[in-house]
Amino acid sequence: MTDAEIKELCQTCQYEQAFNGIVESYTERLYWHVRRFLCSHEDSNDKMQDIFVKIWKALPEFRGESGLYTWIYRIATNEVLNHLRKKRINATMEIDSISSSMAGIIDEDPYFNGNELQRELHKAIQMLPDKQKIVFCLRYFDEMKYDEISEITGTSVGALKASYHHAYNKIKEHLETIFL
Repeated sequence: MTDAEIKELCQTCQYEQAFNGIVESYTERLYWHVRRFLCSHEDSNDKMQDIFVKIWKALPEFRGESGLYTWIYRIATNEVLNHLRKKRINATMEIDSISSSMAGIIDEDPYFNGNELQRELHKAIQMLPDKQKIVFCLRYFDEMKYDEISEITGTSVGALKASYHHAYNKIKEHLETIFL
């Protein structure tokens, strides 16, 4: 189902059909978006359920002023960030220890099927601050344009470009120390 068809279903108050279209069209993309931040298959699946509950509850308020996928990604990104914040607070850890912990999950993940370079790339991404991590993942993996990321994050395009540049340099530096 296309985004236009889903929007039309929302406008005609056919929320159940619209929701089913969203689940069908976005489950895999959202899963990988969430997984890049949470690293764990189990945590990602749990968070996906929370995200779809949020989408279901918010669907009647969706007015179609933004793109459907940016609206969905905004919900998913906010849920992931809230989850990471709560995890930091509950664990009373500093960001570096959380990042190291998340990077360790990548090494232990039985579902990870990438090569060593991909593994190190994902570990380097986990070491980034949340804002840089979001911008890098949306731009690099999801191939979103800066104006789309701006709509999702509420951040100016200039600030996003700077965040991406810093993230890119940190990742490059990490990979160079491993492979050169």
